[in-house]
Amino acid sequence: MPVLVPAVDLPGLVAARLRDRPGTSWVGVDGFGAAGKTTLAAALAAALPASAVVHVDDFARPSVQGWERDRFVAQVLAPLAAGRAARYQRWDWESDRGAEWHDVPAGVPVVVEGVSSTDVRLGVPWDVVVWVEAEREVRLARALARDGESMMEQWLTDWMPSEERYAAAQRPRERADFCVWTGPALRP
Repeated sequence: MPVLVPAVDLPGLVAARLRDRPGTSWVGVDGFGAAGKTTLAAALAAALPASAVVHVDDFARPSVQGWERDRFVAQVLAPLAAGRAARYQRWDWESDRGAEWHDVPAGVPVVVEGVSSTDVRLGVPWDVVVWVEAEREVRLARALARDGESMMEQWLTDWMPSEERYAAAQRPRERADFCVWTGPALRP
């Protein structure tokens, strides 16, 4: 079971855990949509010198259920696991086309954040896994503020049911080292 920690304490805890680890280290920041994963990943990256953040949303496209896990493995995981720098292309959801390229150096902490980022099928050798939680109502309000009313149907009929199936099948919260609550009040 993960250790429940305040978001403000997490960067220091993760930095301490990764201190003196040679080579590429892997930090997974998983949780349901609009739970606060991207914000938390940025805070972790700020506490981990020379780190890189990879957003699984950069591998999402309208014609693909979830996100392109195979492309993540080919463009990010495989090169880094072989000790080489990685390079991946962000997919632009709006235009449904490839966008800019991102470089990920080898030998640094890599923070991978997004819904199902710690999917066991990826085969990432995680050093630290974080599960981020917030109430459904809070997440929906954040999604509405961020994505607008036009995306609400997609949230309710596709993304939220998909992430709930993932959580039921793989139980990612139970695999986490740390759990961070980002809702309005800390749960007991």
